[in-house]
Amino acid sequence: MDYKSTLNLPKTDFPMKANLPQREPEMLARWTQEKLYERIQESRQGFPRYVLHDGPPYANGRIHIGHALNKILKDIIIKSKTMSGYQVPYVPGWDCHGLPIEHQVLKELGDKKRDLDALAIRKLCKEYAEKYVSIQREEFQRLGVLGEWQQPYLTLNPAYEGTIIREFGRFVERGGVYKGLKPVLWCTQDQTALAEAEVEYDDHTSPSVYVKFPLVSPPVVLSKRFGGLAFPADVKSASVLIWTTTPWTLPANQAVCLHADIDYAFVQVGDELLVIAEKLVESVAKACGLPPYNVVGVKKGAEGFEGLETQRPLTTGLSPLLLGDFVTLEQGTGCVHIAPGHGMEDYLLVLDHNAKASVGERLEILAPVDNGGKFTAAVPEFAGQHVFKANPKIVERLKENGRLLGHGSLNHSYPHCWRCKQPVIFRATEQWFVSMETNELRKEALAEIERVRWIPAYGRDRINGMIENRPDWCLSRQRVWGTPIPGFTCVKCGKVLAHPRVIDHVADLIGQHGTDYWFANQAAALLPDGTQCEGCGEAEFEKERDILDVWFESGVSYAAVLKSRQWYPADLYLEGSDQHRGWFHSALLAGVITDHRAPYKAVLTHGFVLDGAGRKMSKSAGNVVAPQDVIKQSGAEILRLWVSAQDYREDLRISQEILNHLIEAYRKIRNTCRFLLSNLYDFDPAQHRVPFEQLPELDRWALMRLGDLVPRVRKGYDEFEFHTIFHALNNFCSVDLSAVYLDILKDRLYTFRKDSPLRRGSQTVLFDILVALTKLMAPVLSFTAEEIWRMLPESVRADSKADSVHLAMFPEVDPRWADTKLAERWERLLEVRTAVQAALEVQRREKVIGAPLEAKVLIDAHPARYDLLKTYGQDLPAFFIVSDVVLQSVPQLPEKPGFAITVEKATGVKCERCWNYRAAVGSFPDHPTLCDRCVEAVR
Repeated sequence: MDYKSTLNLPKTDFPMKANLPQREPEMLARWTQEKLYERIQESRQGFPRYVLHDGPPYANGRIHIGHALNKILKDIIIKSKTMSGYQVPYVPGWDCHGLPIEHQVLKELGDKKRDLDALAIRKLCKEYAEKYVSIQREEFQRLGVLGEWQQPYLTLNPAYEGTIIREFGRFVERGGVYKGLKPVLWCTQDQTALAEAEVEYDDHTSPSVYVKFPLVSPPVVLSKRFGGLAFPADVKSASVLIWTTTPWTLPANQAVCLHADIDYAFVQVGDELLVIAEKLVESVAKACGLPPYNVVGVKKGAEGFEGLETQRPLTTGLSPLLLGDFVTLEQGTGCVHIAPGHGMEDYLLVLDHNAKASVGERLEILAPVDNGGKFTAAVPEFAGQHVFKANPKIVERLKENGRLLGHGSLNHSYPHCWRCKQPVIFRATEQWFVSMETNELRKEALAEIERVRWIPAYGRDRINGMIENRPDWCLSRQRVWGTPIPGFTCVKCGKVLAHPRVIDHVADLIGQHGTDYWFANQAAALLPDGTQCEGCGEAEFEKERDILDVWFESGVSYAAVLKSRQWYPADLYLEGSDQHRGWFHSALLAGVITDHRAPYKAVLTHGFVLDGAGRKMSKSAGNVVAPQDVIKQSGAEILRLWVSAQDYREDLRISQEILNHLIEAYRKIRNTCRFLLSNLYDFDPAQHRVPFEQLPELDRWALMRLGDLVPRVRKGYDEFEFHTIFHALNNFCSVDLSAVYLDILKDRLYTFRKDSPLRRGSQTVLFDILVALTKLMAPVLSFTAEEIWRMLPESVRADSKADSVHLAMFPEVDPRWADTKLAERWERLLEVRTAVQAALEVQRREKVIGAPLEAKVLIDAHPARYDLLKTYGQDLPAFFIVSDVVLQSVPQLPEKPGFAITVEKATGVKCERCWNYRAAVGSFPDHPTLCDRCVEAVR
C-alpha cells in the first residue's frame, strides 16, 4: 500500500509564486478598479485624522532612486497609521514652475527661442511639466503607493496659482515685503537671482591678491593722529593692505573695513608703511615675499583708524576706513575691501554708515555688472568682459599701477548654481524681499522651531542655524515660467504699488484664468477700476516683470492643499535632509508670516542614496541604480524592502549585491508565509479552531513569540524606526518560525491524523500567526501581504470587514499569550536543542548518520536540567527531530551548562510513512511497514 496518500502534505499546487514584476501590475490594476484608496478613506471616517503633507517633487524628468525612497517612506507611514486607527489622506503634488523647466525648454528650442514671446515659451513649459507629471505619476503608483493620484495638487493649476498670489498679499499685509536695491546671489548663466536653497557649494579656484589702498594722510599726520607714534624719517607713504579672492569687485569698492578690537601693525617695508593685523604680519610677508621689514607701531582698530581715507586702486574717488564686527583673523590681512554692491556684509555696513553720514559722505551701492555677469560701461577699461574672465586683466592692471603687493591662487568652496553648476556672484539689483527683522520674523520662526518635533533631533540644529543667519528672503526671479509678483510701478513718480486689495483682485483673476492672464494683459486690465498711485494720484502703471521664487510657491502649499480641506496644520512633513534649507525652510517662514506658526507639527528627514561603495551616483561613473530597472528585474516589493531595511536618517547605499541580500531575505519571509498557507489548506477557523487553554506548550510558545513581535513592530511604525521592523520580521520568520516552531511542527502537521486535536491546535496557531504577520508586513510588503490576504478564508475577511489587507487594522496581542515561566523554561530547552543540533551535524559529517531521524540522542543531565527535560520526555524526539531520546540524571555534571550529549545510530526499523525509527515497526500485520503512531493515523 502507498501510505503517502495518507499524509497531510502541504498543498503542492499552492499558487503563491513570486513573479513580482508580472503580478504587481495586476494587483495595482485591481486596486484602481476597486477604488481601494477611496474605500480606505471611507472606512476611516470618524477616526482621528493624521496628515502627511507631500512635498512636491520637480516635474522635469523620470523618477530616480531618491524619489523612490521618499515616496515609499511616505507610503509606509500612511499605511501603518491607517492600520493603527487613523484616517490618513494623501494628496500627492508636483512643483511645476521655475528655472529647471524653463532652462530645459529653452535649451531644446535653441535659436528658435528668439522668435517666441513669453506666452509661447510658457505654453511649452507647461506642456513639458504636464508630460513629466504624467510620467512620474505612473512611476510612483508602480511603487505601490496609494493616494489621490487623479486629483493631485499642481503649482501650475489656476486655483493653486491664485492661492500663491493671495498668500503673497498676506505677506504684504503683514508689512515685511519691500522692493529695493540689494546684493543677492546671481547666476550669470541663467541670468536670475537665486535663493539660498538654489545654491550648492563646490571647489573653485580663485585668484588671491594683496592690494594696497594708499592712505591720503601723510605719515607725519598719521603720527600725530595715532598718539605720536614715531615713524622712521625715511617713511614716505602709508597704505592699508587688503586681501581678496574677487579682484573683479575692486571697481565697485567704496570703503575698507577694520575691526575695532584687532591690533593693527604699522609695518615698514622700504620707505612705505603697510597697515596689517599684527597676528597676520608673518603670514602676509610669506605670501607676498616681502623683503626684511620692521613693525614700527601697533594700534587697535578703534584707536584712530575710523574715518581715515584711502585712494581706490582702480577708480577715482576715496574710500574711508570703517569698523565692522565681521572682520576676522582667519585669513588675509585683517583689512577688508568693501564693495556693497557685491556682498551682504559690505552692504549692511554701508547702509549703517550712510544712515549716520551727511549727504556728501554717503557711499554708493555700486554694481557695474549686467545680468550676464559682464562689466557695464561704468567700468570702461573692462566693459563687456565677464567678471571671471576679467580677473587676470585686473590683476595685471594692479601690477602696472603699483597697487599689487602679492598674488597667487586659492582653491576653496564656492557657491554654484544648482541647475547650471556654474559659479555665481553677489550682485546688487532691484528685487522683492521679505524682511527677517520686520515684525520679528526671525525671532518668531526660531521660537516655532522649538515647538516642532525634528526627526532625527539634529534637524532642529540645522534649520535653527540657517534661520539665525539667513539674510532677508529674496522673492523675485527674472524668468517667465512661474507665478508673477503682483506689483505695479507708477509711470509718473516711480512709486511701487503692492496693496492687499489690489493683490486680492489679481488673485481672483489668476484663480479664474491662470497666470497667462498676467502675461497677456497690460497693467490697466489687471488693476481694479479706479486704482490711483498713493504718491502722486496718477492712474497709469507698469506691471512687475519678475516672477515669484518657486520656494515661495511650494512653501505656501499648506494654504492651497491643507487649509482648503481643513487639515491644517500637517502632522508630518517628510523629505530629504537638504530641505532644511529648502521646503521646510520656506514653509516655516511662510507659516509664521501668515499664521504665526509652523505649518507642521513634526519634520522627518532622510539621507541621500549612494552606491554600494558609498559614492555619489552619476551617469559618468556608471553607478546609477534606477528604480525602473530594479522593478523590471525584481519587482517594486524589493525596493520597498530595501527602504525598510535601511536606517534612512543617514545616507543609504544601494547596489546589486545589497539588493541580492534583500531578495534572499524576501524569499525567507515569503516562503515562510507560503508554508503557513500551504498547511492551512484544510483548516477552517470557524470550525476547527482549538481554544487557547487546550494548546500544548509548543504552540503557546509560538504565540508568546508572536506576542513579543506585534508590539515591537507596532512601536517601530509609531517611531518611524522601519529598519527595526525589517529585522524583527526577518528574525521571526527565520528563527522563531523556520528554525524552531515550523521545524518541530512538520511531523505533527504531516503525519498526525487530519482531525487530530494536536494538528488542529497547531493549525490554529499557524493561522493566527499568518493573519498577524500579514497585517504587520502590509505597510512595507504591500503586494505580498495583499496576495496572502486574498487567499485567507472568506470568513476572515468578512469578520474584519476588510477584503483588502490595507483596510484591516493591526493585530492586537491576546494577554493570555504572555507567560514568563514558559519563556524561561523554553529558553533552557532551546539551549539544549541548539547543542543537540550541533552534535547531530558532527555525526552527519562523519557519516555516522544521514538524516537526523536516523539518530538516537543520549543526554546526561545535571538533576536540575534533568527534571526540566523529564517533564517533556515523550515530546523530546519531535522537539529534536530524532527517532529516540534517552535521558539520564548525572549529579556529577556541573550545573552550567548542565548536560552532555551523545549521538548514536537509532535502533529499530524505519517507518515507511513518518521515517522515524521505531521498535514497533513490523508489529502490525495489516500495516507491517508502519510504526504505532502511523497505524493509529491510517486506521
